[in-house]
Amino acid sequence: MDNFGSDFASGAGSSKMDPSTIMEQVKVQIAVANAQELLQRMTDKCFKKCIGKPGGTLDNSEQKCIAMCMDRYMDAWNTVSRTYNSRLQRERARM
Repeated sequence: MDNFGSDFASGAGSSKMDPSTIMEQVKVQIAVANAQELLQRMTDKCFKKCIGKPGGTLDNSEQKCIAMCMDRYMDAWNTVSRTYNSRLQRERARM
């Protein structure tokens, strides 16, 4: 098993990957995972809030409720995200 780690670190068996390329791939994967989690949470919360009796179609009030719920959820998420990012930037500036 130690050979695997040393082979990976030395790039044996494949072309050497640039660390910045790896970091970009990781960032993309994290962004995709975050988007999937956001969508899942929003779907769960809005479904529980807006859908009384699940059926084959949504009536007008359910459609409006879902649309408004999703808009509010996204607005709140964007506000929290902007605030979090600005705090991170302030903390990094202090270092």
